Amino acid sequence: MADLLSLQLTLPSPSVPFTASKHKMSTKSMAASVFGCAATAAASSSSASSTTRFLSSAARATLSFSSRSSSLLSLSSSSSSLKSLRSSPSISHLFLNQGRPSSRVSNRGFSAASNPKCLASDPEQLKNAREDIKQLLKTTFCHPILVRLGWHDAGTYNKDIEDWPQRGGANGSLRFDVELGHGANAGLVNALKLIEPIKKKYSNVTYADLFQLASATAIEEAGGPKIPMKYGRVDVVGPEQCPEEGRLPDAGPPSPAAHLRDVFYRMGLNDKEIVALSGAHTLGRSRPERSGWGKPETKYTKDGPGAPGGQSWTAQWLKFDNSYFKDIKERTDQELLVLPTDAVLFEDPSFKVYAEKYVEDQEAFFKDYAEAHAKLSNLGAKFDPPEGIVIDDASSTPA
Repeated sequence: MADLLSLQLTLPSPSVPFTASKHKMSTKSMAASVFGCAATAAASSSSASSTTRFLSSAARATLSFSSRSSSLLSLSSSSSSLKSLRSSPSISHLFLNQGRPSSRVSNRGFSAASNPKCLASDPEQLKNAREDIKQLLKTTFCHPILVRLGWHDAGTYNKDIEDWPQRGGANGSLRFDVELGHGANAGLVNALKLIEPIKKKYSNVTYADLFQLASATAIEEAGGPKIPMKYGRVDVVGPEQCPEEGRLPDAGPPSPAAHLRDVFYRMGLNDKEIVALSGAHTLGRSRPERSGWGKPETKYTKDGPGAPGGQSWTAQWLKFDNSYFKDIKERTDQELLVLPTDAVLFEDPSFKVYAEKYVEDQEAFFKDYAEAHAKLSNLGAKFDPPEGIVIDDASSTPA
């Protein structure tokens, strides 16, 4: 179900000639997840070459703080060498996970040594960061990959695990290479490169908050509903706190409905929320050489915006609306992508109730989507203050 929430990027990987519209790779190598949609195009146009540092494998992080609003990160390591994160190529996918034949896992952390001084993000910095994200979206068309970034950080949550951060969820762990190396997250380093300058500019915004802020802002700026977000998520401090691989969905499982339920029920989500979140596939496109799904190019993607190519779920793949459900139901346009986890929304009796509703009622879809997105963004998070921070009112009072 990688298609569902996996906003895809155009990841640099060996070119593989594909001509069929649905050429399958092995699920393991593709690790296509429900959290990525085939996504955008714009990392190439904004070759953000921000230098980032990482902790060596022997590094240990100790966190001490004198109050709830301030903290200091002290790092002690037997190896004091800090290296720069190597830049990587352009992006372009959104909801499908870009699988890689092999992933090198290291303890490199994207700006791991620059954790914010405050565990709870500063409300004013959050507001300013949101404005910078809006500008980034206007120049890079990176809406799909930013949605995917937030979803994949939160989507590792396991409701059956109580302890933080072992339970996974929205905790900023996706900035570390050990998690970036998971097959389902292939290419998300490009999303990090895009927003790292914003993180450096607003150091009192946690990565966990920035990922979710970017995701919600991308939906809203693409014409989607206002997401009722709250902030103040605490970051994990080291790669040893990343979740194990395998918590994100696959793109072409043998039993799509059962797989979607296995993954999303584990997160505490229900059938209505599964279908509503699937609707985010109205954004983005899939590239066969990256994920094994879709056509190399269609009339809707051959000219971009951003890097051209791939196959989208909708004709206007940077506009958030209910066209995904209409197109999946009709299946009259061979230029548009339909994955097994898309088709099952109109085949499974329970899913079909909501999918049919969203075909007819975009307002209902927007309402249910906004609630489901907000719920997903809070999964597994530890908030400081515990009730969270709202930045859409004048006082930025806790939620």
